[in-house]
Amino acid sequence: MILYPAIDLMNGEAVRLRKGERASVTSYGDPRAIARRYREQGARWLHLVDLDAAFDGASRSLPLIAGIVEAFGGPVELGGGLRSMADIEARLALGVRRCIIGTAAFSQPDLVAEACARWPGQIAVGIDAKNGMAAVKGWVETTEMTAADLALRVKEAGVHTVIYTDISRDGMMSGPNVEATARLREATGLEIIASGGVSSLEDIRRLLAARCEGAILGKALLEGAFTLPEALAVTEKA
Repeated sequence: MILYPAIDLMNGEAVRLRKGERASVTSYGDPRAIARRYREQGARWLHLVDLDAAFDGASRSLPLIAGIVEAFGGPVELGGGLRSMADIEARLALGVRRCIIGTAAFSQPDLVAEACARWPGQIAVGIDAKNGMAAVKGWVETTEMTAADLALRVKEAGVHTVIYTDISRDGMMSGPNVEATARLREATGLEIIASGGVSSLEDIRRLLAARCEGAILGKALLEGAFTLPEALAVTEKA
């Protein structure tokens, strides 16, 4: 299982939100310095979320994203506000290795298929769920489609990897929804990267037992619940 330390970007800073709520923001400073530190501590991948683009539909952070990619020096995946082929192309041109389509995977299914055909292996879909239903537009709106149905639809379009977030757990340090994550993996056969609520090394062990291909580590690392080397040691032992 690959561990993905996460950096959420807003107004040029690394931040975290509680339950995806824009008003409940905590800042952690320079994202480039954080990315560099994660790489030095052994991170294989970095997970970036452009919250400005997710909420507003337009990014103000492209030069910063390029700087973070350079500072990290390894593969970076990025989500937030990717709603057109031009959006995806612009991020890949910055050195981003994998682009994560979120809201557009629901509202523009043809975009997913077109992107997968043009950039095979470089497109993932982020599925955010609230009570089992897919949520979009920076988690502001809940749809009438289940997370599993959306996952199966994007699988048909050529997607192999899904980043699954239980909104109720994100930023709450309450533990991930391992059961729902495992059910999604079993129902779809997709590679699932679990996101939201990881707060302890035991959570990582539980996700390993659920056979998740990856886990995103956000607030737990920033708040010092455990260190990245400690988390990596758990996966290496397994």
